[in-house]
Amino acid sequence: MDLKAIVLDIDGTLLNDQKVITPKTRESLLRAQEAGLKLVLASGRPFPAMLKFSKELKMEHYHGLLLSNNGACVTDCATDEILFSQSISEEIGAALLTHLEQFEVKPMIAHKDYMYVNNVYDCMITAPPHGLRNIIEYESRSGDFKLCEVEHLADFVDFPLHKILIAGEPDYLAQHWQAIMRPFEGQINGFFSAPFYFEIADKGIDKAYALDKTLQPLGIDAEHVISFGDGQNDASIVAYAGIGVAMGNAIDALKASANEITLSNNEDGIAHMLEKYL
Repeated sequence: MDLKAIVLDIDGTLLNDQKVITPKTRESLLRAQEAGLKLVLASGRPFPAMLKFSKELKMEHYHGLLLSNNGACVTDCATDEILFSQSISEEIGAALLTHLEQFEVKPMIAHKDYMYVNNVYDCMITAPPHGLRNIIEYESRSGDFKLCEVEHLADFVDFPLHKILIAGEPDYLAQHWQAIMRPFEGQINGFFSAPFYFEIADKGIDKAYALDKTLQPLGIDAEHVISFGDGQNDASIVAYAGIGVAMGNAIDALKASANEITLSNNEDGIAHMLEKYL
C-alpha cells in the first residue's frame, strides 16, 4: 500500500504511560517524515498541549498537522495556519454550561492562556489506573495553562468553544452522559476520551471529519492513511484510514473494529507497525 500520511492519537498511543515519546518511536516517525509521509497528531488535547510533542518530532519542518480538540481545529505546524475550525456556538455553549450545573461534574474550558473552571479546589476524581488524581492540576499543566475560577461559566463565556471538557467519576459519567446530551440532541457531538472524561464538540465533529476536511485538499485519500489509537474517541480515525491500527492497550471495541492490532504504547507499538508497512 502506498502510504502518504500517519495519524496518531497522543495519550495512550504516541506517549507511553510515563507521558513521553520513546526514542524508538520518535526515530521511526522522523524517518517516515523524511521519506515524505505527512504526520498528523489527532488528539482531544487543546492546541497548546500538543506543541511540545510536535516540536519533539520536528513536525514544523515537514508541514505536519495538529488536529486538536477531537477535530474541532486543525493547524499547520510550519505556518500556524488554521486549516479547519468548527466551534460550538456561543448560544448553545451557554445553554450547555448552564445545563451542566445540575450534574456532579467538573467542566473545564481552555481559551488562550487560561483554563477556566468553577472551583480549583474541587479537583479530585478517580482516574483509572492511577486512582485519585487532581484532574484540574493535570489538565492545566499538560497545556501550560494558567487557572481562573468562574462561578458560572455560562455567564462568562462570550466566545465560540471548540470543546467543553467534562471530568467526573467514571461510574457517574457512565450513568449520566445521556442525560447531559439529551436536551441538545442533533446540535452537538459527545464522546468519552477516558472513563473519567466526557467531551462535547459541535455537531458532526470528530477526528475523522476534520481529517477528511484537511487531507483531501492535499491530495491524500483515506486509503493512503494509517491511523493509530487506543480509545473511544479514536474509533473514527481507525475506521477512516486504509489501515486502522489499535494499540495493544486499546479498549476492546477499538480492537474489534481495527484492521491491525499492534503492541502497546509501552512497547513501541507505532514503530513496530510502521516497520511492517514502510
